[in-house]
Formats: sequence, structure tokens, C-alpha cells
Amino acid sequence: MTDTPGRLLALLSLLQTPREWPGSELAQRLEVSPRTIRRDIERLRDLGYPVHASMGADGGYRLAAGTAMPPLLLDDEEAVAIAVGLRTAARQAVTGIEEASVRALAKLEQVLPARLRRRVGALGAATVPVSLGGPTTTVDPEHLTTLAGAIANRERLRFHYRTGSDAESRRHVEPRHLLPIGRRWYLLAFDVDRDDWRVFRVDRMQHLNPTAARAPHRDLPTADVATYMRDRMLGRAPTYSAVATVDLPLDQVRERLGDTPGDLTAVDEHRTHVRSHTDTLDYLAFQLVQLGCEFEVHGPPELVEHLRSLRGRIDRSVRDKPSP
Repeated sequence: MTDTPGRLLALLSLLQTPREWPGSELAQRLEVSPRTIRRDIERLRDLGYPVHASMGADGGYRLAAGTAMPPLLLDDEEAVAIAVGLRTAARQAVTGIEEASVRALAKLEQVLPARLRRRVGALGAATVPVSLGGPTTTVDPEHLTTLAGAIANRERLRFHYRTGSDAESRRHVEPRHLLPIGRRWYLLAFDVDRDDWRVFRVDRMQHLNPTAARAPHRDLPTADVATYMRDRMLGRAPTYSAVATVDLPLDQVRERLGDTPGDLTAVDEHRTHVRSHTDTLDYLAFQLVQLGCEFEVHGPPELVEHLRSLRGRIDRSVRDKPSP
């Protein structure tokens, strides 16, 4: 291999395999002399790649962890596997990695060859996500990567939007932040036609079309985006706030509720005060029941009545039924 840049990339790809490579084997793989391999190793080191060498009969070269992550060189199977894994992580609510998964997926799919994008899409279409937790809302990962790309490129976007009352509208926005909140994904964007900031549910967006028009710089409505989003979400109707005391320590309640929006306060070492926000009574009831402990509901009255209705349904379903 006489092309030096191509040879360096091939060498880097081999070194990213988790093993030590004898210089003679690298030379044979790349069809060059051991002296050329030594020079190429030095070139990689000059570029910042931490290539370690060990002496002896079993020694060789290996790529070690450095201060920054180097570009990864992936074969077709590896690229497809990572893309599918990132799509799965983006679709499911995995605490703390949803947003990072979308950013990484957007970067990867931007450089995937068309043949690999088709394979990833086929695998995604054949995959059925199953949730063992409460109610959830699925989002097309392609929508997430489109939005992430528009945000990164500061690009205006057009799409069709369906509101909670099923009203259809066309929107022209400047997307700014993509946020996973509870069971859903939301987009914070400046609505060009309405000359104001808006929050959109991603699962209600269709026909996303980046326009290639550059979005001007705009100051966000607040420096604290998380607080702004929380206030906007709580200001929407219908929104319910469950207040309850549960017979579990604070750490156990936090572990079982995960990233559910709300506030937790320890009453004592055995009980926790829970204030949880959502837009459906079903999900509030599910949150409390799935804790697997005794609890006392302080409000709202709608939740109390909903739990009574559920209790009646459960009682009727098992009334006079013989035990197995």
C-alpha cells in the first residue's frame, strides 16, 4: 500500500481492534516493510494517537486510551450495530443518555453510506419496542436525528403539527433544543410565523423538512432552559399534580420512579412525600401502584376518584372467582 494517508487510516483501523499487533503482522497486512510500520506509528503519535509498544516475543503495538477520543473507523457490520443501538436508546427512556444518543446518531447517520442507511432503516422497521413500564409514546428516531441536525446547523425547519385537540397546522420554526421529559420528546423552537417561542411534542410532528435557510441568532427566553420547560409543561392543560405519602425510603422511591417529573422529600427514614406531574390520571395512578407499597393520596380529587374507579373495576374482576 503506497498511499500514505490511506495506509495510516488502515493502520489506525487495525490498531483499534482490542489486541496487540506485532510489527511483522502489521507489515504483512499492509504489504509494507517493518521500517515503514515504525515510521507510520510515529506519524500517528505525532497526530495525537497514543500508540503503545511492548517489547519481547509477545510484544507489539496497541492503541491505548488517551485524553481525547480519536475518530473511530468502523466496518459495515459495526456501523450498523452502533446505529441500531443508538436508535433503540433514543426511542427508549434510558435515564441520562437519550439526548447524547440522538447527537451521536445524527453524526453517524450523516456519514453512513446509502446501503447502510437502508439496512439500519430495515432493522428499525422490523423491531418492535416493548415497554414493561407505564404508558409511553414512541418517536421515530429519524425525526430525532433530523431535528438534531437542524439544531446543530442552525437551520430553519418546516413541518406539519397536530395539537392535542387534533387541529392540524403547518409550522416554520428555528429549532433550538431537543429535550426528553418524562415519557416524551419535546422541541423548543422559535416559531417564525407567530414571532414567539413554542414547545412542540415530537411525536405530533410530521413531514419534517429542513429548509437550508440559516436561522439568525436569538436569545433564549431564559438562561435556564430546564426551568422554562418545566414551567411551560405545568402551565399546559390538562396537567395533574399528584401529592401523596408513600411507605418507602427516599432512595428507593427515586430509584423506582426514575426520571419521572416531580419532587421527592423524605418525611422520615421510612416514608417519602411525592409530588408528581403529568397530563393523564392513568399515569399518575400507575406511578403510585408500581411502587409496590402502601401510600396515602392527598390530592388532587380527580386522582382519588380515579383510584376508586380502578379499585371498583379490580374488585368486580375478581369477585366470587375461585382461587387457582
